[in-house]
Amino acid sequence: MRIRGLAGHALCSASIVAMGSVLAFGTAAHAETIDIGIGTQDTTTNTVTGGIVIKQLGLLDKYLPHTGKYKDVTYNVTWQNATSGPPITNGMIAGNLQIGMMGDYPLLVNGATGHATNNDTELVAVIAYNAHGGGNGVVVPKDSPYYDLSDLKGKRVSVPFGSAAHGMLLAALQSRNLPADYFALANQSPEVGSTSIQENRVDAHADFVPFAELLPYRGYARKIFDGAETGQPTFHGVVIRKDFGQKYPEIVTAYIKALMEANDWVRKHPEQAAEKIEAWTKVNKEVAYIFLGPGGIDTLDPTIKPRWIAALKTDYAVLRKLNMVKDLDIDKWVNDSFVREAFKESGRDYDAQLASFSNYQVQGKDAVCNVPISNASQAGQVWVQGGEIVPFSSPVCTLEGVNQYRAQGRKLDAVYLTDKALGVKVFANDAFYTLSSADGGKPDVEPFLLKRDAEASAKQSGAKVVDYTQALNAVHNGEK
Repeated sequence: MRIRGLAGHALCSASIVAMGSVLAFGTAAHAETIDIGIGTQDTTTNTVTGGIVIKQLGLLDKYLPHTGKYKDVTYNVTWQNATSGPPITNGMIAGNLQIGMMGDYPLLVNGATGHATNNDTELVAVIAYNAHGGGNGVVVPKDSPYYDLSDLKGKRVSVPFGSAAHGMLLAALQSRNLPADYFALANQSPEVGSTSIQENRVDAHADFVPFAELLPYRGYARKIFDGAETGQPTFHGVVIRKDFGQKYPEIVTAYIKALMEANDWVRKHPEQAAEKIEAWTKVNKEVAYIFLGPGGIDTLDPTIKPRWIAALKTDYAVLRKLNMVKDLDIDKWVNDSFVREAFKESGRDYDAQLASFSNYQVQGKDAVCNVPISNASQAGQVWVQGGEIVPFSSPVCTLEGVNQYRAQGRKLDAVYLTDKALGVKVFANDAFYTLSSADGGKPDVEPFLLKRDAEASAKQSGAKVVDYTQALNAVHNGEK
């Protein structure tokens, strides 16, 4: 990793664009404007704190410098939304965008393309990550007979080419020693792929966050593969044009400070944040919350951890094997000087955060089972329609809570549990369950996102596999 001090990014005032002049005593006085084009992915939930949240809360204006060399500067900030990384890379190469955000595989293509065209970029911060690959996934139509990637041999599978999900799919095939042409791959954007799933025009669709959760939540898809199965970290990061960072280091640092405040706002107000994200992006609040709420699939953390650099090198090898990326020296491309400076100016300990992989977790007291929530991996939550999000201490207590709310005639927006095998947050109504007897007259219930994981666990323990309705009935009846 290359770490450089801000002194190496001295502001070149001559590069500031002169937008007009007024003659006074024979001397030209210039009103100066700096263009800041930011490429966002508003519907990609784990980039929202790098884009739409900063924009809507006005956080960048709060941190942009207005003293010293920036005293008389006017900022022309433009936000350009895209549904995936490649269009943002095109905008950066063209010089229309100075800051962009995208997932791991598109980041690599961004860096390699920039280097090949003398439009060098740098990776300067991370937005959100899942240490095991959760967030990317493969879905099939709700009534599909397919439950595993191996079922899709020769089938029509769509994916946004060049995306993090495309990289995940290629890595999954390589890890299973399957050829790259195992599927009949088609290039489809998230919007087109979603429609194709609804209309049964493809057998499966692979996509990045939030679509592998969004489509099942909306009722017309079922997830059969989760990126967490790869065990390979996935994240979305921030890239800048290198020449922009060299000219205006204080602006890049200001952007990262805005990103950090956006992260703080989401963690402090997760329910409100999910509701606002729905209003701004049309992604259902329940889906935004499964990623960004406590114990969510994604962790908000701008530090560039050594583990992410190692993951990028692994991802790069996947793309190189398929001749899908140009040359890139990853160590030289990564520049953490800006995010380090942002932490320093904010009075935070960068190295301490760099070493941490913790996420904020579900807390509180379980009102049904009357115990404190002590094990976050067992905790559940119920989002009561028109009400609050209520925490529970275990899957059984969560399902008991659901039964009680239903008995009261109350409707629920979502029920969240944590997958026993993959450790990712799941919608309870989409999960498969193992059901077995336990002490105290209550059944032992464990949730699984994938049917095959539930079946494997049941085979080992002697439990039986049930669906959501059967699990609720078993808890209600005290079935053993």
